[in-house]
Amino acid sequence: MYDFTIIGGGIVGLSTAMALGDRYPHAKILVLEKESQWAFHQTGNNSGVIHSGIYYKPGTFKAQFCREGSRSMVEFCQKHDIEHDLCGKVIVATESQELPRLENLYKRGLDNGIALQRISPEEVKEIEPHVSCVGGIRVLSTGIVNYKQVCLKYAEVIQKQGGDLCLNTKVNQIFQRGKNQVIDTSKGNFETKFVINCAGLHSDRIAKLGKVNPQAKIVPFRGEYYELTPAKCYLVKTLIYPVPNPDFPFLGVHFTRMIDNSVHAGPNAVLSLKREGYKKTDFDLRDFAEVITYPGFWKLAAKHADEGIQEIIRSFSKAAFVRSLQKLIPEVQAEDLVPTHGGVRAQALMNNGSLVDDFLIIQGDNSIHVCNAPSPAATSSLEIGKAIVTQISQQSHLHRNSLIYKA
Repeated sequence: MYDFTIIGGGIVGLSTAMALGDRYPHAKILVLEKESQWAFHQTGNNSGVIHSGIYYKPGTFKAQFCREGSRSMVEFCQKHDIEHDLCGKVIVATESQELPRLENLYKRGLDNGIALQRISPEEVKEIEPHVSCVGGIRVLSTGIVNYKQVCLKYAEVIQKQGGDLCLNTKVNQIFQRGKNQVIDTSKGNFETKFVINCAGLHSDRIAKLGKVNPQAKIVPFRGEYYELTPAKCYLVKTLIYPVPNPDFPFLGVHFTRMIDNSVHAGPNAVLSLKREGYKKTDFDLRDFAEVITYPGFWKLAAKHADEGIQEIIRSFSKAAFVRSLQKLIPEVQAEDLVPTHGGVRAQALMNNGSLVDDFLIIQGDNSIHVCNAPSPAATSSLEIGKAIVTQISQQSHLHRNSLIYKA
């Protein structure tokens, strides 16, 4: 018998388990993960950025948790000697028509309480000598880290707290037994008083197993990356981002210096034909059929048809991908780039075609379901975990502006 069982061993599931162990030191806590290692999917394949929170609408949970999470993540890394670097980043306008969007982004950053500077093209070149632009923003609080290392430390802390961690344990069913819930898995049944669903790419399916309406469907988007050859890594000192299109839900291809000093370029964003499909050839009939028969997907595709076509072109044409990167650094050539691993983003999509643009966490009976936690969830993980634990302790006192929405 467990007091709390977390389904999903990514960074949000592990941070929640750690926060529970801190709040309830005598509780029996269990984490179930179907893979053979922690942080196997979204967490282990992201770009390792400690985000500042500049992009998110003021007042949203993304804005709040990312701003607070960027600080708590750095403090956690300092406390546990995890390598990280607050290198900062630049967001640049490469054409004059992008300058109004850059100014709006700067104002949003100020509204969100982010440490940033409006800088000239000459000042951009002092930071990133090879960038071509007409204006920029320097974001001081952005950093880089290896989130897999963070997750391994989370797991270590959970074990020291007395929590149980189970890898290679896939959840098949969830059913009631009196006031408790029984989780049927590939390693037998586990009985628990409370279930917390942090299953990422499968969070909507786990919610349905728990008789909870996820309110949206997870649609997987694959992000494909190239890596600069070692001889060309000098072209990038920190992180270099374009001004994002506010009408498109992704940030555009950019350059990211990783904590191991390699430089990744990307990602694009294309529909994945499998929820865990990291290659173009990956296909799962169930996953594909769920998306292709979902009305919300076709509404989204119609709304963003032009951008979607460009993303697909970049997926199949290295030349097109390189042209996008050359807007930022004209010196980059195709021979300077080699393919590297991709990632898949679990994005919740509503039936009306709108993307869920904030963290979506839903309360069920003796359960909580994290049904949308894309980027910046890794940066925000400590804050999300603490918020979930706070809401568990206050379930009978939910209010209109709660993070958790009653199912």
